[in-house]
Amino acid sequence: MKMPEIRKEYGLAGLDESDVDADPIRQFRRWFDEAIAAEVPEPNAMTLATATPDGVPSARIVLLKDLSEAGFTFFTNYRGRKARELAANPRAALVFYWFSMERQVRVEGAVTLVSDAESDAYFRLRPPGARIGARASPQSEVIPDRATLERRVAAVEAEFTGQEVPRPADWGGYRLRPERIEFWQGRPSRLHDRLVYRRGDRGIWTIVRLAP
Repeated sequence: MKMPEIRKEYGLAGLDESDVDADPIRQFRRWFDEAIAAEVPEPNAMTLATATPDGVPSARIVLLKDLSEAGFTFFTNYRGRKARELAANPRAALVFYWFSMERQVRVEGAVTLVSDAESDAYFRLRPPGARIGARASPQSEVIPDRATLERRVAAVEAEFTGQEVPRPADWGGYRLRPERIEFWQGRPSRLHDRLVYRRGDRGIWTIVRLAP
């Protein structure tokens, strides 16, 4: 099949203003719970898009690790490319795509660091190998080869044998406070449903429908 011929007709469900919660966080939780029930692979996987101050974008997949009224939380190395871009331009966008449910959620807003206590608490929940990897990997830096990384991992394992691996100072969490959240439901003939929540000056959300 040639690339222009690849297409899928959507039609599992619709999305109407009368169907959604007035609060987008509660609406997101509803869809997220439905994605889990539908056994969507890694439903918390999301594209994180950042940009330099002069507008050069970059994007990658990260995992959502907490959700509250305060926002969407993820964790990463503070010296990698995404962290450098967020330090210089603390705004980002997230995209969740649940293909089997023909659903997409887009989130935009400002990003801040979470507290050290919150980062410590999550770090302790990570598997031992992931904690060791966070200390061993100089994320986004050029390394000569895989063997170099494996030597660094071995060195960290040796250093903390029989001990709790502490969170490195250059690793922790970010929280995106949403200002705009779009819920997208695939519909036939590309006439998709798109409902957008916008946060007003007083924190009150309004809902509008966009043309597909």
